[in-house]
Amino acid sequence: MLVKGLAVLTWVAALLSFSEPFVAAHRRNFTYDRHNFLLDGAPMKLIGGQMDPQRIPPQYWTQRLQMAKAMGLNTIFSYIFWNNLEPRPGEWDFGGRNNISRFMRLAQQEGLYVVLRPGPYICGEHEWGGFPAWLSQVPGMAVRQNNKPFLDATRAYLEQLGKHLANSHISKGGPILMTQLENEYGSFGKDKAYLQATADILKANFDGFLYTNDGGGKGYLDGGTLHGVLAETDGSPKTGFESRDKFVTDPTMLGPQLDGEYYVTWIDHWSSKSTHQYTSGKPAATKGVLNDLDWILAGNNSFSIYMFHGGTNWGFENGGLWADNQLNAVTSSYDYGAPLDEAGRPTQIYRQIREMISKHVPAGTIPNIPNLPNMTTVGDFRLQPALALWDIRGDKPAAQTTNPATMESLGQAYGFVLYEHKVAKAVSGVLAPGDGPRDRVIVYVNGAKVGVIDKTYAKPATVKVNLKQGDLLQLFVENLGRIDYSQLLKEQLKGIVGQVKVGANTVLEGWSTYSIPLSSLPSTLNDKTKAPEIRDGRTPVFYKGTLNTPKGTSNDLSGDTFLALPNGIKGNVWVNGNHLGRYWTVGPQQSLYVPGAYLHGGNRPNDVVVLELEPKANTDMIGRGLATRVWSNNPDPDAP
Repeated sequence: MLVKGLAVLTWVAALLSFSEPFVAAHRRNFTYDRHNFLLDGAPMKLIGGQMDPQRIPPQYWTQRLQMAKAMGLNTIFSYIFWNNLEPRPGEWDFGGRNNISRFMRLAQQEGLYVVLRPGPYICGEHEWGGFPAWLSQVPGMAVRQNNKPFLDATRAYLEQLGKHLANSHISKGGPILMTQLENEYGSFGKDKAYLQATADILKANFDGFLYTNDGGGKGYLDGGTLHGVLAETDGSPKTGFESRDKFVTDPTMLGPQLDGEYYVTWIDHWSSKSTHQYTSGKPAATKGVLNDLDWILAGNNSFSIYMFHGGTNWGFENGGLWADNQLNAVTSSYDYGAPLDEAGRPTQIYRQIREMISKHVPAGTIPNIPNLPNMTTVGDFRLQPALALWDIRGDKPAAQTTNPATMESLGQAYGFVLYEHKVAKAVSGVLAPGDGPRDRVIVYVNGAKVGVIDKTYAKPATVKVNLKQGDLLQLFVENLGRIDYSQLLKEQLKGIVGQVKVGANTVLEGWSTYSIPLSSLPSTLNDKTKAPEIRDGRTPVFYKGTLNTPKGTSNDLSGDTFLALPNGIKGNVWVNGNHLGRYWTVGPQQSLYVPGAYLHGGNRPNDVVVLELEPKANTDMIGRGLATRVWSNNPDPDAP
């Protein structure tokens, strides 16, 4: 009874925290006229920046918000990730990084307003643009359309989020000024019935007015705007503002100009040929940014820097972009070359933007930049082989089917799927897994690696197999992130979709499918009798080790470090059970951000688990903590 009683008290406390009144609970009125946003009737410029709470450890929300205020921002723009809030249909999680109402309260405590960007589609280089993977299994589902199954699911999501944020709007004494309708819909479609239905759902669950945000072009604005909803643009401010003035003629869509996403730089994706994107420290590029932002403010207009602070694509949360017939899988780091880097430290351009903003606001209104501890260095530590990945799959497959089962049909959203086929008749030729790799397939015959088929290449490698009767063919498939921007995001099944062929005509039928989502670490990691022998070309292996933070550090910013695995090829990392994300030798990301908040600090041991997908014999798995991040690229050992 004591345990049940504690659970009830915890639940009640959580409910009370959602409805807790804001510190400065003063009901205000935020609206606009043809040229100005108006706060209680007085003109207001939104000096904003994008920062998504679900990409930041909640222990650091206050610090990141203080850094926004110290750069001169007055408004935070925030995406909300539906898939994180509703991982399974009807199951809601508003704790930890998903406690959005707490983030709103903290923003208000720091004197900041918020613009809410809840989607349902948000793009943001996030997994499937924020859609839950289970949507693909709903009969009749068609995303971002006037489709009843999709609108029903959207309504359920926005109703729950609306309840969670019931006291967060400015009309209720909270910081939320306005809410975005969908996200750059003109880049996808022109279904006005869908936009209207979504607008109606938002209006029923959120106070304040709505706005749309689209690229600066006629096609974008024609498709993405809606009668009665304020139209805004993103990208180049001059192009966007001129396009709205020229192409938006409906007076119910007109009002002050806002560059809803001003890009200081751009996205990083995994590739040996893709270098880290950044602007800070480049004089010409920095001058362009400062001139643009200065021009916006001098014209009495508003902006949001995308990103002000990018944060991290934790675990398997990254999305992917489709371009030139290949998947550009976004890195775990969402540093984005932002003014405030992934670890919450100001860059050179942060200080330059701060100086520029100070010319447009009353003297003394921008607080001093807080003093921050340096990043922590951790000496080399060795990780030991602990468990073969195949040992956690279980004896019974999740599905036994004629053709391979998709990841989603297994009730699985992220991670890996292992497919096994016992060869009944000898066959040889080029292997064709379904309609193409989704997204990276390591091919094994009798436990030995024979090749990799990787859709991050426009022309993936050709893998030839020579199968004898009785051979075991294994296809190990990794979901590298569902597409978040493109017409292809309509259908985002993972694993193997369709038949597996060898050569032109032979279809391999009869598959056992094993689900390996890795939503948590296997308990058998501590079973020392299962430690595997490392051999080249063999199956993935978990390694374990201990990271000891230096004396004087604690579980806060003073413990922050960047974890590098110089001998690793590709895999995933957990620290004290927190899934940091992926690593891949191709770069440009060569280290993973480890928040001090995830560490014990004070020279205490911290458990590090590494899943290496391509272990190498006679090669130590070494970890080290870096105080300064190094971005670089290496050749892909599995390149076509």
